[in-house]
Amino acid sequence: MFDVAAFLSYLDNAFLIGGALITVALTAASMAGGLVLGMLLAGLRATGGIPARFAAGYIWVFRGTPLLVQLVIVYTGLPQIGIRFGVVLSAVLALTLNEAAYLAEIIRAGFKGVPKGQGDAARALGLSRLQSLWLVTLPQAFRIIIPPLGNSVNGLLKATAITSVISMEELMRRSQMIMQVRFDVLEVYVAAAVYYLALTTLWDAVQRRLERRFGRGDADAPRILEVT
Repeated sequence: MFDVAAFLSYLDNAFLIGGALITVALTAASMAGGLVLGMLLAGLRATGGIPARFAAGYIWVFRGTPLLVQLVIVYTGLPQIGIRFGVVLSAVLALTLNEAAYLAEIIRAGFKGVPKGQGDAARALGLSRLQSLWLVTLPQAFRIIIPPLGNSVNGLLKATAITSVISMEELMRRSQMIMQVRFDVLEVYVAAAVYYLALTTLWDAVQRRLERRFGRGDADAPRILEVT
């Protein structure tokens, strides 16, 4: 029978709250790393030749295999060839490598979605390539990138639960630890679900603000080019 009192106590449990904060930190670190690597991969895809084939192969591998398998390979497979990482670094590395494959395609699609004529018109106005990229192309690309990027953050936030299999003490692992001691299976996991729901809801609000902000900025950008 569901124990309401126990469930409510878990909503205010410092151990679980700490796990939720670790989940947020793990998400932020992995997303930051994924963005850097994803931009590099997107740039390689645009160059053509061997670098583009390497980037395409990377994306194919990491999008085509489960995150759980990648995590286990990083944590338990690499030590067999002399490469060893701790739990935290293994979790961040696996999530970063996986996320980068998806972000690379999002970033590439964002830049491809900006009409080529926008850059040409900016340079015709006397802007350098760097100015054209920063003032014209990037604002319009961001408008395309932000919605799928926000969805990726949301998905990554929930995907961090997979790292519990290597004993990463994020929200899911700490829920398991409490459950093994108190045996309140349903109450603990429902409380964990509420934490995840709260975190994703908070991020949804942040994402909407970002979309409105960059949407307004992008709406103004083409006016610079209308004189052409």
